[in-house]
Amino acid sequence: MHSQNHWGGSFEIADGAEDDHSRNMDIDRGALQHQQHHQLDETQQSWLLGPPEAKKKDKYVDLGCVVVKRKLLWWILWAVLGAFVLIGLPIIIAKSIPKKKPHAPPPDKYTDALHKALLFFNAQKSGKLPKNNGIPWRGNSGLKDGSDLTDVKGGLVGGYYDAGDNIKFHFPMAFSMTLLSWSVVEYSARYKAIGEYDHVRELIKWGTDYLLLTFNSSASTITKVYSQVGTAKINGTTPDDHYCWNRPEDMAYPRPVQTTTSGPDLAGEMAAALAAASIVFRDRPAYSKKLVRGAATVYKFARDSGKRTPYSRANPNIEYYYNSTSYWDEYMWSASWMYYATGNNSYISFATDPRLPKNAKAFFSILDFSVFSWDNKLPGATLLLSRLRMFLNPGYPYEESLMGYHNVTSMNMCMYFPKFAAFNFTKGGLAQFNHGRGQALQYAVANSFLAALYADYMEAVNVPGWYCGPNFMTVEDLRNFAKSQLNYILGDNPKKMSYVVGYGKKYPRRLHHRGASTPKNGVKYSCTGGNKWRDAKGSDPNVLTGAMVGGPDKNDQFKDARISYAQNEPTLVGNAGLVAALVAITDSGRGTGVGAVDKNTMFSAVPPMFPAAPPPPSAWKP
Repeated sequence: MHSQNHWGGSFEIADGAEDDHSRNMDIDRGALQHQQHHQLDETQQSWLLGPPEAKKKDKYVDLGCVVVKRKLLWWILWAVLGAFVLIGLPIIIAKSIPKKKPHAPPPDKYTDALHKALLFFNAQKSGKLPKNNGIPWRGNSGLKDGSDLTDVKGGLVGGYYDAGDNIKFHFPMAFSMTLLSWSVVEYSARYKAIGEYDHVRELIKWGTDYLLLTFNSSASTITKVYSQVGTAKINGTTPDDHYCWNRPEDMAYPRPVQTTTSGPDLAGEMAAALAAASIVFRDRPAYSKKLVRGAATVYKFARDSGKRTPYSRANPNIEYYYNSTSYWDEYMWSASWMYYATGNNSYISFATDPRLPKNAKAFFSILDFSVFSWDNKLPGATLLLSRLRMFLNPGYPYEESLMGYHNVTSMNMCMYFPKFAAFNFTKGGLAQFNHGRGQALQYAVANSFLAALYADYMEAVNVPGWYCGPNFMTVEDLRNFAKSQLNYILGDNPKKMSYVVGYGKKYPRRLHHRGASTPKNGVKYSCTGGNKWRDAKGSDPNVLTGAMVGGPDKNDQFKDARISYAQNEPTLVGNAGLVAALVAITDSGRGTGVGAVDKNTMFSAVPPMFPAAPPPPSAWKP
């Protein structure tokens, strides 16, 4: 048997042992004798010199995979320990010392204005006010509204007064709640960062709780909707909400309730408001489901083919104030919100049916149809549907319609810029979206919100801008437009005054507003007894903090007088647009990790039928 020799070759093992004779033959006797003498000499020398000095042997430690000198191992251990003491220990001590969290950047002017703008809604509340309402000169009011209705337990108590009078117009109230909800859905993190999240949700709920009272929200089918509480006849001489100048707490005149059995526009807007709010309150499942059920019921009423007459037609108590010119825009608007709230494909199928934009004239390039307002939801609806395309890209069978809506949205945005001369601008820079008529500011803020939101949509999907004809417009161009309008409103205007009460040092002090102008002095003034306060020249005894007035005329001129309702009256719609625009444009919150829009919140109810990745930017050119 051979065992391998790792140094080359093999070792052979012989069968027999060598004999002594063969060994002796190999030994040279002379050499042996010489060796013995040599050994003796060494022994003798050792006697004389002593024993030879023994060499110290190095000690080794077997670490398993390697053998090292024990001395070297000790050096290594001491070096590691020294490094720990010199480097590691100070680091551990430094990290163990509690550090102060870095402060968020100070709030910018838009956030300062936003805090105030939200307070306006507290001042406009009707009904039994919560103890923490925060407006000391307001009290309970409207507690008998709708008390004669047999089908509404407790009557129509609650909601918001619309403007400087004491009427509750449900159409603009619903739109205001939709706008507030949309801003929370998109910018909830920013609301939290600036400490207004709970506040704005409480304001929304105050409105949606009331809207749920205006129809039988527990039924699946309804035949009517209550559309308004209070009346006002033009040039009337009988006590009503316009003829009398009274604080809401002092109302003593009749407040009849308006009813509609056909309201595709009103019901469509109410469905949108409830559906949008249901997304805001998804962390409260029971309430969110209640809102969705109510939205589905009133949406069904809106779509009833036998009830397609606008809610305001031939009603003198509504037509002069909030006349609705169409309902196809509310159809597109409400269907979009219903889809986002429920994920039910029937809603998006309807919203993208080619017949709907044709009936709504969405693709007709009509100038006024590009202006977002309480009466025209088309720009908001097309932006909502563009959102679906930009973030989820559903493709067939929706792509063609969604691409059309996206193109319209892009063209609408182009019209915001003075260089394209679609709308006039004052010398001070205020866009005249309503062609120089009263209440110019509410149109400016609503469309500034859309501009800022579209800019955030594009930024979220890494699109730097879009084309307006041959001109490439950037995301920052769009934001700068929105900022220019807000800056104008907050004081960067020829009058050098803020049009938001309580913001800045110079702002309107004689509002066309009954509650602000009449002192809370323990006196209950009669219907006409309050006229003395209407006609008074002095400043309002009650500061309506956060109220955005109607605004200056087309020449940047403004008259701070109560009689000037077109310029000096605030509205729910105006402040809802202001709040939405401010939260969209503010930089506050960005420094604490807050991004732009919340892309996922809106889609939490949408079924996972679409690819997550957006299409390439080149595919989004109009």
